[in-house]
Amino acid sequence: MRLAWVTGRLTLSRGVPDFKPGSWLVCEALDAAALEGDAMKPGKRVKPMPESLIVYDRMGAGVGDLIAFSEGGEATQPFRPDRVPIDAYCAAIIDSVHIPTSRKQ
Repeated sequence: MRLAWVTGRLTLSRGVPDFKPGSWLVCEALDAAALEGDAMKPGKRVKPMPESLIVYDRMGAGVGDLIAFSEGGEATQPFRPDRVPIDAYCAAIIDSVHIPTSRKQ
């Protein structure tokens, strides 16, 4: 599971008739450097992604939200035993992130 900022929405002119209602989010996956400092402010990746990531959402995430998403086979688990044409699924909307700056030993 990875974290991403929602940067937009995707609207389809056609859909799969048996597909459960939801929305498609345009997201920017975050790397560790983007989460440093104030993790709840949109950060920029050290190495930009070559393209945006499209994530299927049934939770109601919106532009500016931080989400956790799963990819590949794990993204299809909420739909089992049905087969669905998705590769990334929004599993959580993140309220806050705490990353300790140093560890006490």
